[in-house]
Amino acid sequence: MNNGNLYKGFEVELFTGTHNNHVGVSDDIEKAFSNFVKEPDNRNVEYITNPEKDYKASYENLLEPRINLRKWLKKRDLTIIPSSTLCFKHNNQFQRSEKNNVYHQFIQENYGISIATSSVHINLGIDNLDKLFAAIRLVRCEASLYLSISASSPFLNNKLTNNHSQRWIQFPKTPNKVPIFNNHENYIRWINENIKKGNMHNIRHFWSSIRPNGPQRPHVLDRLELRICDYVSDIDLLLAITALLELRVIHLFENMIALDPLISSKFSMDQLTKICDQNEIKAAQSSLDAELIHWRDGKKVICREWIKNLLVDLSVTAKKYNMIDLLKPIYKVLEEGNQSMNWIKQYREGSSIEDIMKYTIHEMIKNEEESI
Repeated sequence: MNNGNLYKGFEVELFTGTHNNHVGVSDDIEKAFSNFVKEPDNRNVEYITNPEKDYKASYENLLEPRINLRKWLKKRDLTIIPSSTLCFKHNNQFQRSEKNNVYHQFIQENYGISIATSSVHINLGIDNLDKLFAAIRLVRCEASLYLSISASSPFLNNKLTNNHSQRWIQFPKTPNKVPIFNNHENYIRWINENIKKGNMHNIRHFWSSIRPNGPQRPHVLDRLELRICDYVSDIDLLLAITALLELRVIHLFENMIALDPLISSKFSMDQLTKICDQNEIKAAQSSLDAELIHWRDGKKVICREWIKNLLVDLSVTAKKYNMIDLLKPIYKVLEEGNQSMNWIKQYREGSSIEDIMKYTIHEMIKNEEESI
């Protein structure tokens, strides 16, 4: 590690259930654990880690709540389901976790079961506002890459979908058109206008691939929040994705003129917004095999090759910050495929979704036990 490392924190959403059924117990989990909170649909829970610069500390912060939850679930013949969508056969009725929560009622009435997904939100601490919005611009333009590495939702309702991230296909991005922000003032005006127009119910009701975050949004901001990643059960891979994100942002800060899309893209911000949205959908459909459009010059590039090129670009910075080993799981994904690709392969070779999940759950438990 290096003193120049950024603070990193995670919001981890999980599905609970059996090996063939989603079972909602989030209310009981929230009562049993101080570090878990309910999601609007009862089959989801979330835990949040404290911000750390050190990756070893982040690993422990990600692992410990999961182990504790698993012990609690085991006593009830339940487990953690690693899919980012409701992969087993299920009732399409929304399962409210909190009957008297007005915001949850709004979500149920307007979105229903489409929001019943799980993911990992990665937060990077950036307290300089100019740097924060430059980072948001660059990461927005490359968000599809992080989704492609993390994709883990090819199944829905006991069927194979046509997508590698069914979660990102079905999740209701809100508002449906989010610009690439020029600066903090531009962001504040946009937020206030959308709340006033009713496009957003409140400040939390901003569901995009990436957003600024902080203690008093929209005015006091201190971090970038990447929201596009599917749930990543492999903590080493999650930290590799985080390291890639952190190195990219550090590299940006060292090369602002060359890497800030506001300066170095041939496109207008409106054009870039459309390109980014298209890339995200393509990545959700085909992940590493998707043909994307590069934000800098508009050239078409296969997602896998873009990530490889990015790793080369970041190699010097990774060596400088002693983070080369952290990135190794990404090379494995590029070579062997992401979670969705492997699951699709197993399914097409004859394994059932139930068998695939049972095996993956077994691997999760094995990795947890080896880490203790």
